[in-house]
Amino acid sequence: MTEPLDAEARDTLGGGPSFSVANRLERALFAVCWTLFAWVLPPPLGWGWRRFLLRLFGARIEAKAKVYPSAKIWLPRHLRMAAGSTLGPSANCYNMAPISLGAGAIVSQRAFLCAGDHDFRNPSFQLVARPIVLEPQSWVAAEAFVGPGVTLAEGSVLAARGVAAKDLPAWTIWGGNPAAQIGTRDRRATR
Repeated sequence: MTEPLDAEARDTLGGGPSFSVANRLERALFAVCWTLFAWVLPPPLGWGWRRFLLRLFGARIEAKAKVYPSAKIWLPRHLRMAAGSTLGPSANCYNMAPISLGAGAIVSQRAFLCAGDHDFRNPSFQLVARPIVLEPQSWVAAEAFVGPGVTLAEGSVLAARGVAAKDLPAWTIWGGNPAAQIGTRDRRATR
């Protein structure tokens, strides 16, 4: 069951916006700053600079987390990244709800983390959002999709172009659409 967004969300039955003016201004200001300044220093020289920019907008990012300048982040204050985690090139972090990356979690190029959805049972298609959690050592491979409310448990892998609509158990490998288990991972290999 999905839960409606917080007080910032609006009922869209009458065609109104889903988010407050303050929320939209915050995202617009961040988008301008990210577009202008994230590219100042290329990887790997710019890891610290991009962490600094994201922290200015409320992200909680530990040292040694890596965010590529082409990564798209919808709302920085809903982003948490532990040490050694990575948001890869052109990764899309659509974080209407919080998205957390544990230590060593990787989101590869052009992967999509989508924390928002619409309640198709509601006549107004009310917007809903649920957090996404990538536990330590999990990996979202290239062009894969992780849906709202999904947790990738420690060490789990979503293979390239896979679609995770439900939680993935620890130390397993999943692929396809919808994702099905295709293997297991040896946890000793990651330590």
